Amino acid sequence: MKKLNLDQSIIDRGRQYAKQIVDKVQEHIDAHSTVTVERSVLRLLGIDGVDQAGVPLVNGIVEELHSAGVLGKGVMYWLVNGILNTKLSPQQLTECVINREIDLVQLPRVSEQEIKNTAQRLAILSLQKIKERRKEREELIADLGKGQEPMLYVIVATGNVYEDAIQAQAAARQGADIIAVIRTTGQSLLDYVPYGATTTGFGGTYATQANFQILRQALDEVGKEVNRYIYLTNYCSGLCMPEIAVMGALERLDVMLNDSMYGIIFRDINMKRTFVDQYFSRLINGYAGIIINTGEDNYLTTADAIGSAHTVLASELINEQFAFRCGMISEQLGLGHAFEIDPQTPNGFMYELAQAQLVREVFPHSPIKYMPPTKYMTGNIFKGHVQDTLFNVCSIMTGQSLHLLGILTEAIHTPLIHDRFLSIESAKYVFNNLRGLTDEIYFRQDGFIQQRAQEVLEKAISLLEEIADVGLMQALALGYFADISRTSEGGKGLQGVIVKESDYLNPFIPLILKGGNGND
Repeated sequence: MKKLNLDQSIIDRGRQYAKQIVDKVQEHIDAHSTVTVERSVLRLLGIDGVDQAGVPLVNGIVEELHSAGVLGKGVMYWLVNGILNTKLSPQQLTECVINREIDLVQLPRVSEQEIKNTAQRLAILSLQKIKERRKEREELIADLGKGQEPMLYVIVATGNVYEDAIQAQAAARQGADIIAVIRTTGQSLLDYVPYGATTTGFGGTYATQANFQILRQALDEVGKEVNRYIYLTNYCSGLCMPEIAVMGALERLDVMLNDSMYGIIFRDINMKRTFVDQYFSRLINGYAGIIINTGEDNYLTTADAIGSAHTVLASELINEQFAFRCGMISEQLGLGHAFEIDPQTPNGFMYELAQAQLVREVFPHSPIKYMPPTKYMTGNIFKGHVQDTLFNVCSIMTGQSLHLLGILTEAIHTPLIHDRFLSIESAKYVFNNLRGLTDEIYFRQDGFIQQRAQEVLEKAISLLEEIADVGLMQALALGYFADISRTSEGGKGLQGVIVKESDYLNPFIPLILKGGNGND
């Protein structure tokens, strides 16, 4: 329901500026690949496992080709040429290469057309597996149903995947609709994906394909018990963003944190690397029917929530355009914002209400991800519970979609099961009692809330106009977002960016773009 009296022409102009911004970055994306995109191609082909030193096989192959200076053709070219020469499967050939039995670069070259035809066939078979997992999700949701919006989204983070599975099932029984397994500290900076089930982690659990499989099975089991499909979330970010997207698609994750700029701003990952990686990861996420969560909520942990509110909206519009370039649809864009205004601010709730309603109206078809207060949580659990209650009220009043629960012990420790229960109970109480309120209330014409929302919108569009003029990479260098500055040549991972040769081969990109969002 539109309540802010927004000028649609201003919103349209903002989207046009955002498109111009992304179009410029897309030129860089189209001309480059990265080592992790190439490793993702191998994972799509079913290659898995580690060598005797524990190094993932996909890393070994890609590093060898990168060191030889031939990765510009794409790992698919060299692997398919090897398959046609040896008649081995992708996994068998990879193992032979790792064991130094075969040198891919030294094998005779078969015809370019034969390589392209075989690569196309292998890619189609690989994408079919992802479509089958997507179909499973759709059938389960049709059979079991899902949580009512705002869907209750909680975090599990013990470090031990088997304990995570127990805690995730407990949260679902308590009423949670979405379970996010937060990653162990520092994994975003690893340029490889750990292998197998893991039982150690700090502040979270490693994102591995085996861990995804364990948690998916646990949530499917409890979903049948509670007669509700339980969504599984993990973090598709960092130096291995595309690889984690592939793992999530193959193991039927439902939501993935996947932002175009978060890694640049908050993890100091090189922007030239990140923009290429986010493109391929979103191609995979879109095709798999996964909802992505963007990271604008984090901006307000380093910048003022009132003064920088327009940067959140501007970034959301940019993230939207990046996603559209990957064939994603609005219904897959869990654009992020957060309840982070200083609780001592007079009329702070009204400022927050204006921002939440603004995001909801600018992106009416997107499942908005709304984050709880964290910046001003003090450890006073009673005050914290009240702050979370106001967050719950704002969420139901503005029709949010994915509601990440605030926990009363935020700023003290990793939530215990009973902490989570109290938060779920409180949110369900508020949602049940206020569910019809949003249809009953309107905001006063030219009153505080309407004026505040219109002001933020206009400032966001002005910012987008500036960024369209200077370019997104320069804007990031100037610290336009989150008051943090990054340079195009700085950060981690630049050495993993590769210039594509004219005959670069990666059939997954055109196949996914042709196939739309996977429902072809």
